[in-house]
Amino acid sequence: MENSPPPLFRQGPSAFARLVFFVVLSLALLVADVRFKALDIMREVLAAGLYPLQRIALAPRDLFVGATTQAQGNAQLRSDNAQLRAKNLQLSLNANTVATLSAENARLRALLQLAPQVGARAVPAEVQYDAHDPFTQKIIINRGASQGIGNGSPVVTEDGLLGQVTRVFPWQAEVSLLTDKDHAVPVEIVRTGLRSVAYGTLGGYLLDLRFVPVSADVMVGDELVTSGLDGVYPQGLPVAKVVRIDRVSDTEFMHIDCVPLAIARSARQMLVLHYSEPRPARPADDNPDTGTGTDTDADTKDSKDSKDSQRAAQGARP
Repeated sequence: MENSPPPLFRQGPSAFARLVFFVVLSLALLVADVRFKALDIMREVLAAGLYPLQRIALAPRDLFVGATTQAQGNAQLRSDNAQLRAKNLQLSLNANTVATLSAENARLRALLQLAPQVGARAVPAEVQYDAHDPFTQKIIINRGASQGIGNGSPVVTEDGLLGQVTRVFPWQAEVSLLTDKDHAVPVEIVRTGLRSVAYGTLGGYLLDLRFVPVSADVMVGDELVTSGLDGVYPQGLPVAKVVRIDRVSDTEFMHIDCVPLAIARSARQMLVLHYSEPRPARPADDNPDTGTGTDTDADTKDSKDSKDSQRAAQGARP
C-alpha cells in the first residue's frame, strides 16, 4: 500500500530546503545591495508607488497639526511676535557687522590671491516621519530628486547642522542625523582652531570628539563648527558644544562628549544645502618623449664630439 499523500496534499520541498533557499537568497540580495547597489532602482520604484499611500496615511496627522496651530491663543501669538521682533533686531545688527567683515575678507582674500568662498543654495524641507529602523538616527523629509536634492547634501536648521542626505527618492529623501552611530563630521574648535572629527554614538544623544591629544587646549563650553576639509560641508556651520572632558593619563587621546546644537527631535522645518567645493584643474603631465629625449641626444652628441676632438689633438702631438 502506498503511504505517500495524494497529489492534492503534496507540499513540495521540505521546510528545511525552503529555509536554506530563502537564507541564501537573502544573503545574495544583501550583498548585491550593499556592494553593488543593485536594488537602488527597485527601491526608488517602490518608494514612488507607495508615496500616495503614505500621503493618505499622514493626512489625519497633518490635519491635526494644522488645527492645533490654528487654535493657538492670542497670548502665545503675541509672545512669539515679541520674540521674533527682538531676534530680528539682533539679526539686523549682526547683518551690518557681517557685511563689513565680508567686504574686508573679500579684499584680504583677493590680496593674498586665495580662491573665493563658495555660497550654498538652500531648499526648504519639512520632516514627514522617522525612519523605520530603530537602531539608526534617520528621518524622512518631503523633498527628493524632483526638487534637486542629491546624496551628500548637508541639512541645517536655525540652530546649526542637523545631518546629511544619505538616500534620495523621487519625492522624498532620507537624512542621517549627526547622532547616528555611522555618521562622522570633520570639525574644528572655534576658540583655538583645533581640528578633529565628531562621531555619532550608540545612545543617539551625544557626539564623540575623537583623536584629540591629552595636551590639547579644550575646555567645557567650546563650540564646534564644520572645518570644510571633507568637501561635503561648508566651513563654519555650528555643530555642537563640549559638555564633558575625560583626561585619562594612560591614554594618548582624551574622551570628549559634545551635545549637538540642533535638536533633531524638535525640528520640523529645515534647509537642504547644495554645496560643491571648486577644485583646481589637474596640471597637465609633461610628455616624456618631448624635449627630454632631444636634450639627451644633444648632450650625447656633444660628448661624442668632445671625445673625438681630444683623440685628434692627441694624435697631432709629435
